[in-house]
Amino acid sequence: MLTALLERRQELFPWVPVLFGIGIGVYFALPAEPGPVALTAILALATLCGLGFLRAPFLWRPVFAVVFLMTLGVGWAQIRTLTVAAPVLEYRAFGPLEGRVRIVDRSGSGAPRVTLDEVWMADLRREETPRRVRISLVSPYQGDVPEPGQRIAVTANMSGPAAPAEPGGFNFQRQAWFKGIGAVGYTRDPSVLLAPAQGWSVIVGRIRARLSAGIQARVAGDNGAFAAAILTGDRSAMSPDTVEALRDANMAHLLAISGLHMGLLTGFIFAALRYGMALIPPAALRIPAKKWAAFLALLAAAFYLALSGGIVATQRAFIMVLVMLVAIMLDRRALTLRAVALAAMIVLILRPESLTEPGFQMSFAATTALVVVFGLLRDLPETAWRPPAWTRPVLAVFLSSLVAGLATAPFAAAHFNQVAQYGLLANVLSVPLVGTIVIPAAVLGGVLAPFGLEAPALWVMELGIRWVLGVAHFVAGLEGSTWPVVSPPQTVLPLVALGMLWLMLWPNRARVAAVAPLCAGLILWSQASRPDVLITESGALVGVMTEAGRVLSKERSEQFAARSWLENDGDAAVQAGAHSRDGFAHFRGGSRIIVGGVVITQLHGRGWQDVLPGACADGLVIAARVIEDAPQTCNLLDQRSLRRTGALAITVQDGKVQVTSAKDRSGDRPWTR
Repeated sequence: MLTALLERRQELFPWVPVLFGIGIGVYFALPAEPGPVALTAILALATLCGLGFLRAPFLWRPVFAVVFLMTLGVGWAQIRTLTVAAPVLEYRAFGPLEGRVRIVDRSGSGAPRVTLDEVWMADLRREETPRRVRISLVSPYQGDVPEPGQRIAVTANMSGPAAPAEPGGFNFQRQAWFKGIGAVGYTRDPSVLLAPAQGWSVIVGRIRARLSAGIQARVAGDNGAFAAAILTGDRSAMSPDTVEALRDANMAHLLAISGLHMGLLTGFIFAALRYGMALIPPAALRIPAKKWAAFLALLAAAFYLALSGGIVATQRAFIMVLVMLVAIMLDRRALTLRAVALAAMIVLILRPESLTEPGFQMSFAATTALVVVFGLLRDLPETAWRPPAWTRPVLAVFLSSLVAGLATAPFAAAHFNQVAQYGLLANVLSVPLVGTIVIPAAVLGGVLAPFGLEAPALWVMELGIRWVLGVAHFVAGLEGSTWPVVSPPQTVLPLVALGMLWLMLWPNRARVAAVAPLCAGLILWSQASRPDVLITESGALVGVMTEAGRVLSKERSEQFAARSWLENDGDAAVQAGAHSRDGFAHFRGGSRIIVGGVVITQLHGRGWQDVLPGACADGLVIAARVIEDAPQTCNLLDQRSLRRTGALAITVQDGKVQVTSAKDRSGDRPWTR
């Protein structure tokens, strides 16, 4: 078997980023950060295996290659962690803040939000000051939103990035670490302009802002906001209802400038230029039209990257397009597994942390599956049945949506806790129009705009967008359009990913072995269980699992944690609905509930001092404050102890209580210290 694989070793290159990624995944799964000695040993092992690959007997080279790539992945991820290290604010602060606006976007609540660099904060030395700070501008009196490049001053409430809302939950601390964000917060006061914007980012930012405003001035409502989103990345004008409809119809990917938009834009420009040159005989005979079209399409992709703000998803899409267009210029086939693998390797080298992000997982899952499936169809023997020529475009669109939807479904369900039941229908009805009408009309409108002739192109673009948004609202309104899904155990996605990769990449019939990890992952997912009790780090919110679903102790407090808990439960309820469920007995000074024979009392409001002695005698006591005079025998979780542990998950079984803390699950890593 090994000899047969070596004979087909050219087909094994796609496994290079897989093995490198496994090493990166191992690094992020470690419970503690490797020390300098461990890092040196890892890099030394990688070096020895690299030398062994070059000098070992032929049959031993695959072994050395596997160990080399995996150990290199571990070491490279840690090197990346060390190189992006920056100070993190270790306490809550309120005071003056200055910085240069680097990014302008919107928070989850829709408030304008700015990310600042070149930061100055009162009472902090330079070496203690975070490299970047992200502030939401929540004041209703806020004037114009600052522009990228401007230096502003605000008075803000700030703290370090929040720990997970539950043990094993979404780790914003890690995400912020790799973005260089050392503090987050909000301000209710207007910002003060200290210095105007300067530099290249100003020019690009102003072009982006003017293009977005110009589109919305000519195309009204959500249609114009959608056009601005897909062309400039500015989603600030999208209404919440439309965004929710796109999400429920599994069409939210149309809002993010990702591989789909980059591919459609560059593909249209490449085809238009190539066929346009072919219509000019002197040019077609004297210049390599295909290569020049690829080069000019690459320039358009680079401009699109700069115009969109250069977010991580767009950078990843640009790298994929770059690899494919360069392959065309080098007379290589563009859409191959080797090209996809090369793009994945570049992304992982530049940003190893991308491996943990849903965007990376879903985009490369879809691209790999599409290349494999259409490659198999291309290689069918001549005697195989083929559909009539006039049906092939329609079938190709349907098959593309089906393959991409199946490939990304496990990752979308795991990260977003829902499955769009009619997502395939929505994408089949909408994506073809984005590629054949919306994007081409937008490009044509951009070409004609300097001459004042863009109106017909924008009218055609608006017709396509109306259809797309109409499909989103129609599908989202169907009964049972979304199916909530419980969060899987952390071992599920690696198993499913390994099974899918084995199925798509292994070069012989042994790919049938992919059934084992796929089935193991799905079985583990089907057996997933949720904690009986969840407690926030502040102690202000408690959630207890009941037969009717999780009941929450508060109707409004800790809204992010409440939403996260319910989503991870696979529960479609909102916080107010979960609070109204039977379970908690509310009284003056607190609330009480019994879980598996254990009495849990949460102290809050006036009169909690009178409740404390009896609550301590009954069982577990939770308080959103520091309590100094509790009985020594009291089983108390107050803010002092919860700050040390982070959020808690409690499971009660046969009268035995098992407690898991967010700090224990997150481990001793640089972003958790």
